[in-house]
Amino acid sequence: MLKNKQVVFVQLNQYIKTYPPVAHIIRAVDRFNDRLGSQFGAAITYFSVLSLIPMLMLSFAVTGFFLASNPFLLTELIEKIVNSVSDPTLATTLKNIVNTAVKQRTTVGLTGLSIALYSGISWIGSLLREAIRAQSRDVWERSSDDKEKFYFRYIKDFISLIGLLIALIITLSLTSIAGSAQVMIINTLGLNGIEWLRPLMTLVTLAISITANCLLFIWILWILPRHHPQKKALLRGTLIAALGFEIIKFVMTMMLPYLTSSPSGAVFGPILGLMAFFYFFARLTLFCSAWIATAQYPNNTIESDNHQRISNTD
Repeated sequence: MLKNKQVVFVQLNQYIKTYPPVAHIIRAVDRFNDRLGSQFGAAITYFSVLSLIPMLMLSFAVTGFFLASNPFLLTELIEKIVNSVSDPTLATTLKNIVNTAVKQRTTVGLTGLSIALYSGISWIGSLLREAIRAQSRDVWERSSDDKEKFYFRYIKDFISLIGLLIALIITLSLTSIAGSAQVMIINTLGLNGIEWLRPLMTLVTLAISITANCLLFIWILWILPRHHPQKKALLRGTLIAALGFEIIKFVMTMMLPYLTSSPSGAVFGPILGLMAFFYFFARLTLFCSAWIATAQYPNNTIESDNHQRISNTD
């Protein structure tokens, strides 16, 4: 009896694995694990957090330029620091930080800009693009086509970095505008009392946010690695990535208040939340890249598509 149950379980397991969507997920998971997706995700997270340091230096310098051109605001800020901080040592430290931001704004700004450009170009070229290519390539090892002169590579990586920043700005702007427009439209038309309208507007906002996410992931999964996958697989993989990214944003928005609720969480919570966000974002991106690369469709398998790609390059 037990042996019969085991046979039935094995047959059921094999049947489930032959179901196309399940088989596709298994292929994607195998490629993600075989090509060190988790390790690449951890590396992307680590260097993403490190890249924030020069961005903070730039913010520090911009604040210094702004305060230097507004002496009244600078004086008012220092007075508020002295009046609101009871510890004289801490108040003196904060005053020195503000004065340093004003006096050394040019040096800190140029240094931060240089480091930000170098770290950003290295992050997007040597790490993010190579991690996506590792999942996308037919063979994990680099080919001769992937090698190029370093100055061409840096120019292309700089253009890719600017493109990614533009894509991020567009994505965040569309999401923010959609959320603000929802409240404004309801208040302007005086429709606050209609209960069913709010869920409908929320769905519209969500659809706009997912569309913006799709634009971002099309850039990351297609234009950034300079890879040409199957169009159907690219569109579906991009949609999966956009939905997953929206889930990540929702979960992080819900979890962040809990992370910062305690005194120690107020100090380390934002850092932990930021690291978790980068990590899940990196894993989602690499998994969707593996999913796109392992897609198989009737009369258009991976092997035939690769053969066609190779023949076109020849």
